[in-house]
Amino acid sequence: MTDSDGERRPAGELEASVLAALWAAGKPLSAAQVRAAIPQPLARTTVATLLVRLHEKGAVGRSPAARGYAYFPVADSHGLTARRMHRELDQDGDRSMALARFVERLSPNDEAELRRLLEGGGR
Repeated sequence: MTDSDGERRPAGELEASVLAALWAAGKPLSAAQVRAAIPQPLARTTVATLLVRLHEKGAVGRSPAARGYAYFPVADSHGLTARRMHRELDQDGDRSMALARFVERLSPNDEAELRRLLEGGGR
């Protein structure tokens, strides 16, 4: 799980590659199919581990397949970002303060978009 120059790749980069392959496929894939679809040359066990971790995080679902599981994304990238935001809020002891700090750092455009959404402007 290293680059050719010996540096370790961030796990988030590898998870993003796996998710990108699943989104691009548009159908459930086995670990072997995911391995073939990602640009990084990874060991079979590394891909399997990444898929299990993504499943444990709730980012991918899986269904029984011939010799294991077929994996599929549970949401698009925006949905996964929203899930991460909710998970962070759930782990913070003071949701109100966490939300306040988040809003304090919004750009004027993002603040206007958030107001629009809260007022029922939806997507």
